[in-house]
Amino acid sequence: MKRDKIRVVELSGTAYEMGQQHGTAYPQEIRRYAHERVELVAAGQWTGHKLTTDQVLTLAEECIPAHEAYSPDLMAETRGLADATGLTLGEAIIASGFTDFIDTVHNVYNQRQATTLTAQPIDDCTAFIVADEIADGAGFFGQTWDMHDTATEFVILLNCKQTYMPEALMFTTVGCVGQIGMNSAGIAVGINNLMGADGQVGVTWPFVVRKVLQQDNIDDALACITDADLAGAHNFLLFDKTGRGYNIEAMPTHQHITELGSGLSNGIVRQSGSIVHTNHCLVPETIAVAQERPPESQTSSETRLTRGYELLEQHPVTIDKLIDLTRDPQAICVQSKPPFHVESCGAAIMRPKTGDFWAVWGLPSENEYEHFTI
Repeated sequence: MKRDKIRVVELSGTAYEMGQQHGTAYPQEIRRYAHERVELVAAGQWTGHKLTTDQVLTLAEECIPAHEAYSPDLMAETRGLADATGLTLGEAIIASGFTDFIDTVHNVYNQRQATTLTAQPIDDCTAFIVADEIADGAGFFGQTWDMHDTATEFVILLNCKQTYMPEALMFTTVGCVGQIGMNSAGIAVGINNLMGADGQVGVTWPFVVRKVLQQDNIDDALACITDADLAGAHNFLLFDKTGRGYNIEAMPTHQHITELGSGLSNGIVRQSGSIVHTNHCLVPETIAVAQERPPESQTSSETRLTRGYELLEQHPVTIDKLIDLTRDPQAICVQSKPPFHVESCGAAIMRPKTGDFWAVWGLPSENEYEHFTI
């Protein structure tokens, strides 16, 4: 489907004021998006547990103290958004952190009900870091963002100019504090969803992304991930303007960090000069606490990983080649199909050394990228 130009929402001022501005910009869409995601959680297909709406929201409210402890600033922004839209804080947390929250529901209810029910996997997001030395001296971070196809209409860019913080430009969705982005200090961050069997009451991943983008150096940015009391499992990728980069398989109970350019590391397969990651864990420590993926789902993730490396073999890597990678029809540009109707809702590519940011709304194969700078 052909999409319009991506919508850009400008936020500035204090955290609470930014939340109010975000909520005021798209109040009806944010409410609809939040209610849809609450219903998806309650239905049970994504978690293994069919619940009432009250049960879902009660568990989301249990996560509020963890978010408050991790970042009072981002909770103030969430309160501003909730006040502007009429959502509860629990609904706002689910709208923003859905793919972590389903890990929380899965494991918490397995424990509370003494069951071992399984959830169905979500195949989403192919991400990559391209080192400076194979990209004419200025490397890239980029990824597709794949989600249930009804999420595509909610895609926006947030341009955050928060008082006393670096400016940040983020590919995200209405009601979400941040998903994929880069700041004026030259730090880029993105994610792949993983399926954790160790989900817990904790902090959802968009809070982590936004806190990363509030930092002015990559060491502090990395600590935002490693110090987080995570609700669910995600793979985080960091890359900065000096050419430093990290891949972090971050489960609630275990993490594994791989530094760009450090060679092979416990099963993370990559060629020199790049890291590609998809939706399955690659090291024993994280595999041990991941949910088992059905064979077809595991094959999908492995195929996208292999294809990503294949498409990065020709050097130098350029923005045109990376745009083509996100449009790859063989594996990476995902088309919606039953039963989960997941698709590539958009994509973003960033070059921290130069401040260039390219983003596309909707299937990359059917829509044009737009160029921004920060």
